[in-house]
This record gives sequence, structure tokens and C-alpha cells, in this order.
Amino acid sequence: MSNKINNLTTSVTPDRASAVVPARDVVSGGGNAAPAPAAGEVHITDTASQLASLEQSLRESPAVDSAKVAQLQSAIEQGRYSVNAEHVATQLMQMERALAALDKKGK
Repeated sequence: MSNKINNLTTSVTPDRASAVVPARDVVSGGGNAAPAPAAGEVHITDTASQLASLEQSLRESPAVDSAKVAQLQSAIEQGRYSVNAEHVATQLMQMERALAALDKKGK
């Protein structure tokens, strides 16, 4: 039996197992790959559905916590707000390290 795909021809012996395995079998070790969707049909993974749900909930949340802003503004005006410089520096360094690690993964 011969299969021709994009001008490439392969031969498969009927009584010999094929070396080509569906990706799902390789990853999960489970059954056959899911059938291809029909033309115009889209299948969304669970992760994509969760991300879409999270995005929607973020859109519905206010971008600014007005109560927190008012609380901080009042503390600043009354002179009760103090900055812990060591804490700020520590947080900045942690963020720098995290960003550097992401940069290394991207290369």
C-alpha cells in the first residue's frame, strides 16, 4: 500500500505495524488520536476554556480598588504612611530575578 502526501511517497507493509503513531498515543500512551474536526468546526481545550473564563472575570473586575486608593490617600495626607525601603528593594530584586529567568527560557 502506498500513501502520497505533498509529493512524498511512503510504503507500508500490511502485516507490519506502522512506525507512524498518532501524537496522542505518544503523549498519553492512551487510545487513538481524536478524529479531525469537520470543516469550520473548532474544538477548545479545557485550558483554553479556563483562560477564557479567567479573562472574562478580569474584565468584570475594576482596574483600580477605589477603597484602597482612598485609604492610602488619607494615610499619606495624615502623615501615617511610611515606606519600608528594604521591603521595596527585596520585592524589586525578586521581580528582576523572575524576569531574568524568563529571558533565559526565551533564548
